[in-house]
Amino acid sequence: MSKAFLAQVIQDSIGCTGVAANQAAADLVASIVKEMKKKGGFTLPSFGTFTVRKTKARKGMNPRTGEPVKIKAGKTVRFKASPNLKKAV
Repeated sequence: MSKAFLAQVIQDSIGCTGVAANQAAADLVASIVKEMKKKGGFTLPSFGTFTVRKTKARKGMNPRTGEPVKIKAGKTVRFKASPNLKKAV
């Protein structure tokens, strides 16, 4: 799913212009990202839950050269589908 897909669905649903639908889709994505940064997660009922998890620093390997590489600690996003979504799919 892309932002363009969301904009098209919004445009078809409410009959607005493409510019307004693109702005609405961009605002939706931005608000979800803002909520995840602020609270560390986002739940969309009957769809699923997005959570932010911290990753530890670790050692990796450059697949091209085979030399070891240090990977810094960071954050990643996890998604857990709701039971309703699992049934629907």
